[in-house]
Amino acid sequence: MSGPWSEEAEEDASSLAGTTDVELIKRAWRNEKAAPEILQFEGPLVLRVREQIQLLEETVEESTENGSNDLVVSLYQMDLDRTLFLLRSYLRIRLQKIEKYMIHISKTNLWNRLSEQEKKFTKRCTEIMEKLLEQSVLARLPYGYESFLKQSISSEEDDMVPEPQLDTFVFCKAKDAVGAFQLDDSGDEIVDLVADDLYVIRYKSIKGLVEAGQIDLV
Repeated sequence: MSGPWSEEAEEDASSLAGTTDVELIKRAWRNEKAAPEILQFEGPLVLRVREQIQLLEETVEESTENGSNDLVVSLYQMDLDRTLFLLRSYLRIRLQKIEKYMIHISKTNLWNRLSEQEKKFTKRCTEIMEKLLEQSVLARLPYGYESFLKQSISSEEDDMVPEPQLDTFVFCKAKDAVGAFQLDDSGDEIVDLVADDLYVIRYKSIKGLVEAGQIDLV
């Protein structure tokens, strides 16, 4: 097949092939760190990175036992340490968000963004916190104020549940040119998103682009 479409497809394929899993987990870590809400768990990527870590650990061990050049071993070890740091930090940031917004996550579609292990962790944390509050605080409050989720019986919403602040400003960079993009519902705020340019924008305005992988947070 020839023509502009095939050339563009070949460029995309070449770019994807040139992106290593370490670079992808670094991007996922950076996005998770900057986003106020929890993002989709990168399950297949995490699995591949864990396999790569195991391979690097075996390589370092074999190189050490075989008396390989110290410089070569140290380079393998540096690569291993970097990959371990990125994966652990990515998972740790997600757990911190779960601990902070566990009730909100459980009650919204953010629940579907968690891994199975994270779902089990969220359920367990919620059960422990609810039981602790009921025993130490809520059971001693007067009628109408003993709710785990509401300030009082008159509250129409779960106003005791912390939620991510989507109005937070974030630094972001478009992977490719997006063009004119509407930032608000009224259409008064429009920005021309150019590839590789740095922007400071409210997260809620671009969360769809982040989820679609068109924009990276920095």
